[in-house]
Amino acid sequence: MSEADRKTTAAKADRPRVDIPFVSGLSALAGRYDAILCDVWGVLIDGRAHFPAAAAALETFRRGGGKVVLVTNASRPSEEVRAQLDRLGLPREAYDDLISAGQLTLKEILARRGQACHHLGPVRDVGLFEAAGRLLGAPLRLTPLEEADYVVCTGLVDERRETPDDYAGRLAAMRERDLPMLCANPDIVVGIGGELVWCAGALAERYAAIGGEVVMAGKPFPPIYAAALAAVAGLLDGAADHSRVLAIGDGASTDMAGAARAGLDALFLLDGVHREELYPPPGDRLDVAVLAHLFARANVKPVALSPVLVW
Repeated sequence: MSEADRKTTAAKADRPRVDIPFVSGLSALAGRYDAILCDVWGVLIDGRAHFPAAAAALETFRRGGGKVVLVTNASRPSEEVRAQLDRLGLPREAYDDLISAGQLTLKEILARRGQACHHLGPVRDVGLFEAAGRLLGAPLRLTPLEEADYVVCTGLVDERRETPDDYAGRLAAMRERDLPMLCANPDIVVGIGGELVWCAGALAERYAAIGGEVVMAGKPFPPIYAAALAAVAGLLDGAADHSRVLAIGDGASTDMAGAARAGLDALFLLDGVHREELYPPPGDRLDVAVLAHLFARANVKPVALSPVLVW
């Protein structure tokens, strides 16, 4: 063995180990659980297509009597997310119910009846405000920032050309007026067709850092888990036994941290939003040290690891 090879071997030996078992698929865990709370982006879809093997895994779990509730940080109302999943080909047979961060944000908007709202985000997210108008019986009052009572952030206006740095001025103006921000999607980044783009959570994080008030209902925060577990209880005709519910996701600080706070076991998928950092170039080997640091930073320990969701 050459000196270079010995140094490489020694460096690998010094790396911390992650004492979490790898599983070949959901079948290795399914018997322990009555229900699954499953992430969507990065697990079932990439924003452009769905993953057939992942869908088939959930369908198989359901055929065995299990229940599946999709839990997503998408900033759109649940029915709008369902329609998007339909367009991407995800079978309805893969899940029983769906809870979105946008749906919970909608409730927060309705609770502010009569107040003026400023939308910070892309025009394509207008469905959230249209839904609010239907439920209010009149169009939601959307105003420029200077006239608003609160802000709903659904993302960057152009996430492929802008970065959170471009919003320093707007966030400072919001802070000066002490405007609360409703963050409709707590994700910092999300993968779309293999490309990582900024999400609303990145702006919410910056706003909170300068002392702004941020309201977030999505993962990893309690409201979305309370809603999802209530949905599970309804599907099982009784209270959900948390020890019999498995969370599945690819985000350490969202899916895994949220599951831990809710007292749920979790399956972490490696080939998701963290793939680039977990598999550094040439990308053919998992960096266990990075994985250990990722879990330590999020203060989580999933019950199992798998590259992707398969049966």
